[in-house]
Formats: sequence, C-alpha cells, structure tokens
Amino acid sequence: MVNLRQAMAEGAYADGVNGVFPTVTYPSHTSIITGVKPLKHGIFYNTPSEPTGVTGKWIWDYNTIKVPTIFSQAKLKGLTSASIYWPVSFNSPATYNFPEYWYLPAAKGAKRITNQALKENTTPASLFEELEQNAVGKLSEDDWNDNYLTIDQNLARISSYMIRKYKPNLLAVHLVMVDHFEHEQGRDGDKVRAAVANVDNAVKVIREAAMKAGIAENTTFIVTGDHGFVDIHGNLAPNVLLVKAGLYNPEKPNEWKAYFHPCGGGAFLQLKDKNDIKTKEKVLQLLKSLPAAQQATFKIKTREEMDAIGADPTATLGLASEQGYAFTGATSGEFLRAGKGGTHGFFPDFKEIQTGFVAFGKGIKKGAVVPQMGLVDIAPLISQLLKLDMPAGDGVLLGGVLGK
Repeated sequence: MVNLRQAMAEGAYADGVNGVFPTVTYPSHTSIITGVKPLKHGIFYNTPSEPTGVTGKWIWDYNTIKVPTIFSQAKLKGLTSASIYWPVSFNSPATYNFPEYWYLPAAKGAKRITNQALKENTTPASLFEELEQNAVGKLSEDDWNDNYLTIDQNLARISSYMIRKYKPNLLAVHLVMVDHFEHEQGRDGDKVRAAVANVDNAVKVIREAAMKAGIAENTTFIVTGDHGFVDIHGNLAPNVLLVKAGLYNPEKPNEWKAYFHPCGGGAFLQLKDKNDIKTKEKVLQLLKSLPAAQQATFKIKTREEMDAIGADPTATLGLASEQGYAFTGATSGEFLRAGKGGTHGFFPDFKEIQTGFVAFGKGIKKGAVVPQMGLVDIAPLISQLLKLDMPAGDGVLLGGVLGK
C-alpha cells in the first residue's frame, strides 16, 4: 500500500484498533459513525437472528440505529454529507446517499440483485443516473459481481466525483473487496494482495479528488477498517447439539426453544423464552459435555461479559471461537467439521482481529502514534473536526492526533 504508507508518513496512525463483538461489518461500521457499542446503537449483527428460517435479509435500514450518528448530527448542523455504499444506510439522512443495499433473488441460490436496488434507492433520485453519466459509465449487475475488483474502483470514482462536484463536508465510503478475498483465501493470497493494491489505489483516487477540487488543504482523511481477519481450518456447529437435544427442530422451526445465531468467530444463544432458565442450563450442559478437545475450540461468554463488551442484549450467552475455528448455522452432521479460508466475528481480544487507523490532512498531527484505540474513538474525532457536538458515547477523543 505505497499510497497509504506515503500518507501515513504525513499524519498519524494507530498500532491497533479494537473492535466490537462480533467483529463483523454492520455492527462495526455503526460503531464507527456513532461512537458507541452495539448494545447501545442496536445493530448487533450483519443479518438478523432468524431461528424460524433464514431469509437472506441483512440489517440495511438506517432507522434501525437507536442513537445519533455523524450523518444525523451533520444534518442538524446544516452540513452536507455523502454516504457511499456505507453499511446500514438505506434511509440514511445523508444529503447524498448511495446505499449498501440489494434485492433478494426470487430463486434460492441465485445472485443478489444490486444494480437495480441501487438505481431505485439512491437519493436524490437523479443521482444514480448522474453518477453513471459522469463517474462510472453505464452500470450493470456484473459491475457488482464480487469476483471482480471493479466494485472498489467504481466506489472510488463515485467518491471522487462527489468530492469534485458537491464538496460535501463529510463523505464516508465503504471499500469492500479486501474482505471478500480474505474470506476466500485467508489473511494472505494472490487475490488478497491484488485487492490490497487495488484499494490502495482507490485511496489515492479519492485523495487526488480533493486536490482537483481545490479543497485538499482543508480536508481530513481517515482510513480505517472494521475488523481484522483470521485463517480458519475448522467449523463449529452448535445448533447440531440443540437439534439432538430436542431444543431446536429445523423441520418445525416455530417450535424452537433455543437457537445459536452464527457470526464467523462468534455465536449467540437466543432463547424463545428469555426467562427459560431450564433451557439455558441444558445448553450449558450440552457444551460442557463435549469432549475436552472440542471444548478447547471455543470459550463461553457470560451475559456479564457480553454487557462489558457491549454485545447484543437479547442473547443469553455468547460463544467465542479460538483462532482457526468459525461457527456455522448447520443443524446436521458433526459439531466439528473442516473449514477453510478466513473469517472474522471473533471476540476482540487478540492482535489479528484488530484493524488499522491512519489519519492525515487538516487538523492531524504529523508523526503521532496511538498504541491502542477502539472503533468507538473515531466518531469523537470526526465530531471534533467538524464541530458536530456528538453526544458522549463509549469512545474518547484522541487528542494526541490533533494538530493545527
């Protein structure tokens, strides 16, 4: 990442950024723009927990967020904002909104319908066509095919155009392809390296847009991630235990008593009756009855530990897998089975699951290094730079990175 490394030398960076639990995209991005953990902002997962049948829906709707965001505060302050493929941005209050959103396919197993969804839900209504004409050319479903790096290239071009044409006070863009290929190949691989080089170029394109717009001297850039990544070689299927114990029946899902919602390296126990202590104890007994070697592949997180990390308040307990293992929602077969590639979602207490942070430009102190910070510390920094007056949250203001 030659472009980002050059920029880092001009500004500040962190040695590590701690995430939320689970360390997955939608809760993480929402913590970035709110400064609070999922327990408070209400976006607990990428997809809702659906014990009666997985629909394929994601938590797209901005109105699901329970607290103010940098977008809502910018609007209150009379500032303009642009949200480019940002998670949980359907119905966003951003002045210009190109949401991360897609329609579900009619047939099971078919590809999601992204281009049409974007065309019909980008706001203002004329913006999608304007971007096609001036930034990216005519778009089709193939342009959102995640086998290609074009997605990040187009998102960079869209961001660049928005900066040059509208000069919004705040622009947030979600570049996605490094994540996609790390799921396929793990932390390293030829596709991963190509995606990293590609996203580095996207950062340069966006930075140059501010230069071309004549606003570079008054622009602050923050380049961060939502989570790290972990190579996996095994999958864990806790719902298999529930099925065998008669607590969950995939053939009659409406009769469920307990269900684990899987999120990569995390899994979250939902009880149909929140006060069903008997079922909770039975689930704990099932987990503790596994062979010692299988028990060593995960840790049980109590409700108290979940509260401390700011995780889903509706979950009775959580499971955090050890590095090398991820959870699956499978309801048949063995508890432990083979896995490959990489994933995230893990409890945020080790280096590999951390992400990065680089800030440079207006108001950032050159050479500042933050040993450790959290995703929740980013919103207070943006609030300070834009005078948004964000309410106090779980994060702190990183005063050490602020300059003139």
